[in-house]
Amino acid sequence: MASEAVSRNGQTRHHKQNYKCRECGRQFVLNPTWKAITKEQEELMSRMLLERISQAGIARVLQVSEDTVQRYVNAASVAVKKQVEVSAKPKKRLSVQMDELWSESR
Repeated sequence: MASEAVSRNGQTRHHKQNYKCRECGRQFVLNPTWKAITKEQEELMSRMLLERISQAGIARVLQVSEDTVQRYVNAASVAVKKQVEVSAKPKKRLSVQMDELWSESR
């Protein structure tokens, strides 16, 4: 059940009216403009990251915040395997070449 005990609680950094529930203390904005990124945006973001486009550039192109791009990168990095598999180099004879030139300065 929604509480009717709501009071105004200043403004957000984006100059929107902030409200606070007197019962549970939750803060919120009426009619937020936030929207989730679409699957197409996620796929495009992944391709742009592989092309080494900056996060700021990706945010401008997709018209999302840089914070949204950073959160996507952080979430994607969790899925990446952290352990590197190292294969041994084949052992072979080491050859060294030396020059006979030697000088002494006095």
